[in-house]
Amino acid sequence: MAKNKVVSKNMRVAGMKLGLTGLVLAVLFLFLIPMFYGIVTSLKTDNQLSIIGAPWWPAAEGSFNYEGKDYDVYSVPMEDGTVRELALYKKGRKVSEFVDPKNPEAGPFEWEGAWRQLERVWSFSPQWSNFKEAWDTVNFPRLLWNTLVYASVTTFGAVFSSALVAYGFSRFKIPGKGVLFMLMLSTVILPSAVTLIPTYFVFLKLGWVGTWLPLIIPAFFSWGTNTFLLRQFFMSIPRELDEAAMIDGASPLRVFVSIILPTSGPALTAVGLFHFFWAWNDFFGPLIYLAGNPDKFPITVGLTAFNNLYSQSTNLIQAASLISAVIPVIIFFLAQKQFMQGVVVTGVEK
Repeated sequence: MAKNKVVSKNMRVAGMKLGLTGLVLAVLFLFLIPMFYGIVTSLKTDNQLSIIGAPWWPAAEGSFNYEGKDYDVYSVPMEDGTVRELALYKKGRKVSEFVDPKNPEAGPFEWEGAWRQLERVWSFSPQWSNFKEAWDTVNFPRLLWNTLVYASVTTFGAVFSSALVAYGFSRFKIPGKGVLFMLMLSTVILPSAVTLIPTYFVFLKLGWVGTWLPLIIPAFFSWGTNTFLLRQFFMSIPRELDEAAMIDGASPLRVFVSIILPTSGPALTAVGLFHFFWAWNDFFGPLIYLAGNPDKFPITVGLTAFNNLYSQSTNLIQAASLISAVIPVIIFFLAQKQFMQGVVVTGVEK
């Protein structure tokens, strides 16, 4: 009896695990559908995208060269019940002529039926040249370099400044610290549209419009969300480490550099990745402050100009979008271990 209960319990646990795994896989599949669609579309031809009934996978219409001329290949049902792939040599209303690609020496032969009701033959043919065409159409090396510099510099500034401010909030006794911290967090919920015109006016008076300065300099003055995340992590670091270092003569700055920063590697990596991906996808800021300076455009603004030129070529647009996503994907996978460690550590009570 007890054995049956154990077996029943194990089966329920296994069923729950199987159901949870299936749910996770289903959600993952839904999230990957847009990426899969983008990859498949980027490998198609313009002709395939415009044909109704074309296969969803990258394919080219079958053709056969006969006597120096290309003819379309169709799936043709024969009188004996078989279906053969034949090249349409001469179109007719009721009777058409076909050529067998496997036996062209036999010449054209007649087939009775409506050729318009036949299905075209498609062959798997990914168009890798779409990526080269997209790369050559826009100055991708320049766009990627601009975006990489913008994202890297602002990531360093955002992480370093946020770490300094978070260190102050987590370790020092400051009069009105709670009020100041709440005031800082209130900037997160302040709509950017409210500060857009005043901020632009200030940068315009400083002569910074048209340069990278309005996009880079603010990143060195801390961000509310980054400061909040790092403060929470710093507070979980035992103060005994600070006190031991101070007994040895370490200053607060030395404690920050030698103890807080090395201990907070996972949290700093997570915040850095969040900001890097945000900067890489930033569109509104560069569009406003870099207008009229195409040599300084990041990838987001450059792709917009590319989309306007090739609005009908969905395959080229998808190819260009995938090229722009290569660097963030590589960086994420390289830093994945540190990022996941940061998520785990911040969820464990020390």
